[in-house]
Amino acid sequence: MKNELTQAVNKQIANWSVLYIKLHNYHWYVTGSEFFTLHAKFEELYNEAGLHIDELAERLLSLGDKPVATMAGCLEISSVKEAKGEENASQMVKMIVEDFSTMIGELKNAMDIAEAAKDETTGDMLLSIHSSLEKHVWMLNSFLGK
Repeated sequence: MKNELTQAVNKQIANWSVLYIKLHNYHWYVTGSEFFTLHAKFEELYNEAGLHIDELAERLLSLGDKPVATMAGCLEISSVKEAKGEENASQMVKMIVEDFSTMIGELKNAMDIAEAAKDETTGDMLLSIHSSLEKHVWMLNSFLGK
């Protein structure tokens, strides 16, 4: 069970690591009438990503496990794909919604694994991230008019 939990947490570290770079890409390259809104939002999200990466990695280390710590390793196990570099503002937001939605499902699974392992601390950490992502998805979908 511990190995399964380590894998689930490492997947989230990888997802957030790829998102961290992707969100920087979007922050730097967003253009158009929504520039000021999205430029600030993407910065908020990559700052949040950085916090999640560190928190999750330190949790694994405290459990005696090893977090994924290379970009190659992250790209290998991440569900999140890199930015293509050709996205317009609307596509950027849609991609982030898709990424966050995928991660929400993975976090639900990871929370079940943590519960089975009787690891409430990790489960609570994952629940907090899950809750934040649900709110982001709602807000970003509202931005898209959904």
